Amino acid sequence: MAERAALKKTSGSQAVRALVVGAHPDDPEVMAGGLAALWTDAGAVVKFISMTNGDAGHHEMGGGPLARRRYAEAQAAARVLGISYDVVDRHDGELEPTLANRRDLICRIREFRPDIVLTHPPDDYHPDHRYTSQLVQDAAMSVTVPNICALTPSLRRNPVFAYVMGTAGVSQRFTPELFVDIGPVVERKLDLLACHVSQFAEWIPWLSGRLSEMPRRPAERDAWIREGWRTRLRGLAQRFREPIVRQYGAVRGRRIEYAEAVEICAYGAPLTDAARARIFPFVG
Repeated sequence: MAERAALKKTSGSQAVRALVVGAHPDDPEVMAGGLAALWTDAGAVVKFISMTNGDAGHHEMGGGPLARRRYAEAQAAARVLGISYDVVDRHDGELEPTLANRRDLICRIREFRPDIVLTHPPDDYHPDHRYTSQLVQDAAMSVTVPNICALTPSLRRNPVFAYVMGTAGVSQRFTPELFVDIGPVVERKLDLLACHVSQFAEWIPWLSGRLSEMPRRPAERDAWIREGWRTRLRGLAQRFREPIVRQYGAVRGRRIEYAEAVEICAYGAPLTDAARARIFPFVG
């Protein structure tokens, strides 16, 4: 009951604005699809950004056709939650933390005016993920500086910047401070992931040598994707069970099956108690 009241209170006040910056189309969904669903339920304004167009992520197609296909998948995911989703037309696998890319991201952050910006942990496995994280960190210093990208009005206050993981991942230095129970919205997170057929029904199964297991019928294929993701998503709660129990208490903490984890970046605004209550009203 307390969480429902918090959600109503948030939706009735000035809306929280949450920005999730991933490297590829599908990364925001993997990292923070549950948070995005909880935020939209609470009346927040959510935006996803992919820093590349995903044109290398397939074993049979690539270039323009794949980029257009992945853009369409991203927009289908956006429609599930009623959010906006920008895909930057930049080659997959070639993202670099250049000054030009930093300026572009500074402007995108300023234009959206977020309360919180989420991105990959700095030591994630993929170079595009790591450079996305670096670009977000570098932008955090500059979004409030008027004479940097001077034609795009600077923010008067810095957002909270944070790293987020929705699966156990391979980051060894990720030290989350906040865990969000996404069990109530996990089916919608699966809806988001199921939009990315090129990745989760084709590319990733091919990489793992499991493409021959993929059902041909769309409904069976969708069920196969969902069940595979349920297994992967459970891994994060299993990895961080002890701190989840400390946050939620023994009874609820042991029952949480699906979670997303947030580590606050040192470079943005601090997550004060007041900011936490406003930005994460569903955590309790």
